[in-house]
Amino acid sequence: MTKGGPLMPHDPYRALYVHLPFCVKRCAYCDFATAAVPADAPEIDAYVDELVLDIRRKAKEGELGALETVYVGGGTPSHIGLARLSMLLYTLSLSMHLTPEVECTMEANPESLMERMVRDVWALGVNRLSIGVQSFDDDVLRTLGRAHSSDDARRAIEAARTRFENVSVDLMCGIPGQSAEGFEASVREAVRLGATHVSVYPLTIEPHTPFDAAVLAGELEEPDDDVEAAHMQIAARVLDSEGFERYEVASYARPGFACRHNIAYWTGVPYLGLGRSAATMTQNAQRRMRVKDGQVTDDLDPRQMAAENLMLGMRMTAGVSDEHAARAAELLPEATTVLADLERQGLVEHEGGRWRPTERGWLCGNELYGALFDLAD
Repeated sequence: MTKGGPLMPHDPYRALYVHLPFCVKRCAYCDFATAAVPADAPEIDAYVDELVLDIRRKAKEGELGALETVYVGGGTPSHIGLARLSMLLYTLSLSMHLTPEVECTMEANPESLMERMVRDVWALGVNRLSIGVQSFDDDVLRTLGRAHSSDDARRAIEAARTRFENVSVDLMCGIPGQSAEGFEASVREAVRLGATHVSVYPLTIEPHTPFDAAVLAGELEEPDDDVEAAHMQIAARVLDSEGFERYEVASYARPGFACRHNIAYWTGVPYLGLGRSAATMTQNAQRRMRVKDGQVTDDLDPRQMAAENLMLGMRMTAGVSDEHAARAAELLPEATTVLADLERQGLVEHEGGRWRPTERGWLCGNELYGALFDLAD
């Protein structure tokens, strides 16, 4: 377990998340555990040194031996510079089996991803880059408060493609001032530049962010649910026509390029989080716990675990199998009735031995997920 968290016998961790909470600037919509810090700030050195010690400690405890995916996220990992990233990745390579079979993702932003960094992190075991583009429209980027331009984004993706086959691009939709045509152009540009994975996130106004203050002051329009839904449908249409498969509510990939780390989160795989505000999920047959900064945030019994697994499964295109639903029904007798009711509402469909979310189910996610998680009440 993470330092300060409760200990229990648990299934091996199969996914590792490493959090680097530093950015060149904070975006106006961001509520993540990040800080705008100069790249040469001593606090970054101190933080990375502590992370290195944590990785070595977990290796000695035998917690890194079964990892199948690693995700270095943030913040902006590329912002901390090549020397620190090299030390971190080298420590990982010494502490676990960082073989090509392990999916190792690093997040990067266009303003700090240079070709030399691409070359060196690839040599150190990273085999997937996730680039935070958000839009290829400079006006939209200014609205979001991003630190890069559309040309920076194009250059970063082209640099990534010099070494990486597996390149993901994050885009946002439903942004005030963003037209349907402009959003579609961004999706098409990500495809044209060679992305093999695209994630599309509707803008959410989070409390205590600059966007929240602007909305309250009447300076910014609130995101329109109908516009966001229309943009998500544009993404689905364009990416499907380009040979991408939607495997999760917000994620599309060319065949063979679905993010295994993402899938781990939605399929109940135990994961270890290292770094400030990184969550760890520890479980065994009787208990599932999530811990962040030494504090327990979830403590689920078998019934709650079964309900959560059904709910998480409905984030995935594959949904849940009849066998999965039957196992859940052993603990949650109402599960079959609730799934049938969700089918009548058009939120799920039952086909080929699987219960799958419909497009309407994803658009009405709170209703779908809430009905399944409430089974444990």
